[in-house]
Amino acid sequence: MAVLTRTLVDELYEVDGKAEIVNGKIVKLMATGFKPGRAAGLIYRSLGSYEDQYGGGFAITDKSGFVVNLPHRGSFSPDVAWYTGRDTGMKFLEGAPAFAVEVRSENDYGRTAEREMAKKRDEYFASGALVVWDVDLLNDEVIRMYTADDPDNARIFYRGDIADAEPAVPGWRFEVDRLF
Repeated sequence: MAVLTRTLVDELYEVDGKAEIVNGKIVKLMATGFKPGRAAGLIYRSLGSYEDQYGGGFAITDKSGFVVNLPHRGSFSPDVAWYTGRDTGMKFLEGAPAFAVEVRSENDYGRTAEREMAKKRDEYFASGALVVWDVDLLNDEVIRMYTADDPDNARIFYRGDIADAEPAVPGWRFEVDRLF
């Protein structure tokens, strides 16, 4: 990809809906269904409560843009995020979130989807993210937590477990059963 241009970022502001800059192009992302949307909302609410109580970052909702400058990616738009950077006002956030949550939708299954999600995790880590959750409401392994320190090996959280996002969100905990 060519170096990220301000023009491309400016175009991203004009997109109606959720999109990311990938391989020098704006890629629109599909809307999600009830269960994935609700799961993202529940995780966001929990992070928001943590922010209110402890601070140290910002709970960020879906459709927010994080501008990065990687060879094949210019932005992210995670389903939920924890951001420890500066307040950018009405502009996109600068850099990767410390913690990104990607909740699988019905089209996020199969070999191609797995490869794309692994690549996106690598890009999150290359841009500075500390923790990425892969939330899968159809699998027994409900939350796969990947960390920058060990990006190829997931820590698995099942129903009945209490998940965390250490070290990105110190002390925050989330009951996996809340997703169901």
